[in-house]
Amino acid sequence: MQRRDFLASMGRIALGAAAASAVPAFAMPALAAPAKAAPTKTVARRSLSFVHLHTGERLNATYWADGRYDAAALSDINHVLRDWRTGEVGAIDPGLFDLLHDLRQRLGSDQPFSVICGYRCPKTNAMLASRSDGVARRSLHMDGKAIDIALPGRKLTQVREAALALARGGVGIYSRSGFVHVDTGRVRQWGS
Repeated sequence: MQRRDFLASMGRIALGAAAASAVPAFAMPALAAPAKAAPTKTVARRSLSFVHLHTGERLNATYWADGRYDAAALSDINHVLRDWRTGEVGAIDPGLFDLLHDLRQRLGSDQPFSVICGYRCPKTNAMLASRSDGVARRSLHMDGKAIDIALPGRKLTQVREAALALARGGVGIYSRSGFVHVDTGRVRQWGS
């Protein structure tokens, strides 16, 4: 094991121990973000802004500061990205926030993400999957690992290309519906 790998492993262990004492139990699985979800650069603070198109809610949140995720900010983001049809709140993978942070930086934007869909409860997902072949029956939205977005001032194709360049999960473009899907699952792409 090289020194860099050893130090990275020790850092993840320390982060996990710190997170265990600072984050409610329901959010713990989300804090164990896979290594591929690590941000491309180290920054002291990571912030995101959202406008949920179905609820009208807006949020600006600094979810990472002083070397750790902020439990209160994660909770606020989870609430805004809840299943808007049922009100059910899910624990969103912080790796998805890191991906969105890096995506916004790559696109050179300070605009809030327009959110079409964040977390989706199993009941909602089953209903949508029964109506459309475009909805996966085992969607990563149900695991808090996917989000459907647009970014004001950027074409969908620009958002898609920037997400593909990050190579940190799935990227789908839904041009007719006006959004790009990004997730922290395996690297893959679809849509036109």
